[in-house]
Amino acid sequence: MDRMGFFSSQFADVVEWEEFREDMIFWKWTNNEVKKGSRLIIRPGQDAIFINNGKVEGIFEDEGEYDIESEIVPFLSTLKGFRFGFNSGMRVEVLFVNTKEFTVKWGTQNPINIPAPQLPGGMPIRANGTFQFKVSDYVGLIDKIAGVRNSYVVDDVKIRITAILDQLLMRWITKEGKDMFNLQANAHEIGQGIQDDLNMQLMDDGMKVTGFQVMSFNYPKEIQDMINKSASHGMVGDVAKYQQMSVADAMGKSSGSNTASDMAGMMMGMNIAKEMMDDQKESSAGSQENTAGAGSGDSAAQSDGSEKTVPKFCPNCGQKNEGAKFCPNCGQKLG
Repeated sequence: MDRMGFFSSQFADVVEWEEFREDMIFWKWTNNEVKKGSRLIIRPGQDAIFINNGKVEGIFEDEGEYDIESEIVPFLSTLKGFRFGFNSGMRVEVLFVNTKEFTVKWGTQNPINIPAPQLPGGMPIRANGTFQFKVSDYVGLIDKIAGVRNSYVVDDVKIRITAILDQLLMRWITKEGKDMFNLQANAHEIGQGIQDDLNMQLMDDGMKVTGFQVMSFNYPKEIQDMINKSASHGMVGDVAKYQQMSVADAMGKSSGSNTASDMAGMMMGMNIAKEMMDDQKESSAGSQENTAGAGSGDSAAQSDGSEKTVPKFCPNCGQKNEGAKFCPNCGQKLG
């Protein structure tokens, strides 16, 4: 029996991240010794960091399969002179790091009371959104986290961030929220400020927040109803425009999706508009005749105000008129 072949196969190891998880930030291979004949496997989206006594010996970023003795050891910083013995290995740890950018959903678990002049007790607001982060500094990551932990997942970062998120939201909403009843208008500025503060928190841990978004702010029902009512009032501030929109909307609803109905509705609208224009022309012509008659001494036309032409349709809202001097729909003076 080949004793050398027996021990070579017995001590051969594969150094790899076997149970790779998408939500895991790093995982540490800790089998005490890298044996003679061991191979290193780096998969896409992974970096492998060799650590000896807490010190980074080498960082390997290219995916592939490598013979550790011939392809890895020569590139390690302080272990270049190391030689594998017949029955010994190399004491080293290998930290596998997930290099992708992680996206995390966040949301306030409890309402945040934002100071508001209109509300003495403050305005309770909830918010939600997403943030992104990635590992940016391996030395910091090893010094602060990987030195004492064998793995680290996204939820660990999320717990840390949500612990300080409420106070950051209060700070930046108060600073950048120009309109407390329309915070979404300043959501970008609020998110950018929070991102900068979170970066200061995670920088020493070797991680960087690459983005922070506030998707929505949620007000108490009473406040939201008031905002909706205020928006409705603003939309109907121009009564004439509101009436025109209502007529158009009613025509659209009555026409449905039938093409013939759509055409009929469009023609009806065009006919109404034409009659209104013709009526306005008639009114203008009658006014000019009255003016001419007054200039020529026609006192009868001047004294008889009832002869003034009354339009068939209200020029303000389009309501058909049966000879009244005031529109029965909007009150516009017609005669």
